[in-house]
Amino acid sequence: MVRRQLAARDITDRRVLAAMAAVPRAEFVPPQLQEQAYADSPLPVGYDQTISQPYIVALMTQAARVNRHSVVLDVGTGTGYQAAILAVLAQHVWTVERLAPLARDAERRLSDLGFCNVTTVVGDGALGHPDAAPYDAIVVAAAAPHPPAPLLDQLAPGGRLVIPLGDRALQDLTIVERRPDGFRHHSAGPCRFVPLLSREAFEAPF
Repeated sequence: MVRRQLAARDITDRRVLAAMAAVPRAEFVPPQLQEQAYADSPLPVGYDQTISQPYIVALMTQAARVNRHSVVLDVGTGTGYQAAILAVLAQHVWTVERLAPLARDAERRLSDLGFCNVTTVVGDGALGHPDAAPYDAIVVAAAAPHPPAPLLDQLAPGGRLVIPLGDRALQDLTIVERRPDGFRHHSAGPCRFVPLLSREAFEAPF
C-alpha cells in the first residue's frame, strides 16, 4: 500500500510514509472487509460513514505538516484511523466524533493498540474542542460549504486547517493557513467526503 499507492504518487514526506506503514489499517475496518483493508478506496464503516482511502489520509496528513511537538484536532473520528496516523507524528491528538457508538469503539480500539496520546470526544466536530485549543493542525474528514468559524478560531498562529470544501457531492481539499495578516487558502485537489453535519456546516436531514 505505502509503496504503490503513496510513495509512487505525491506523498513525499518520509515521516508520513513511515506512519502509514506503522499503523495497521486492517484494525480499523469492519471484520467483513478485512480483505479490502489495503485497497486504494474508501470503505463503509457503518452509520453512513466511511474510512477514507489510504492516499487521502496520507495526503491530508502531509498537508497538515504535523511534527512531534504538534497538538492536533481530528474532526470526524470514525474508526480512529486518521487519529492513529496523526498520533504517530504528533505530541497529542484530540479527536471529535458526533456519533457516540463510533467514538466509543474508536476510543477502545486506539487504547488497545497502544495509542496513549489520543483523547476522544463526543460532540459537534464543526465546533471543534475549545478546551484544548489552540491547535497546530486541524484535519477534518467531512465536507463543509465553508471553513467553520469555530475551527478557524481554534487554529494556532501558523497552524493549518485541512478540510474538504464544496457541496454534498463534490469538494476541493483545501488547506487554510493562519498567517499574521489573516487566512490563506490553497487547494490540494478534488475529493469526495461525507457531509459535516452541523449548524456550522450542513444541516442534518430530517
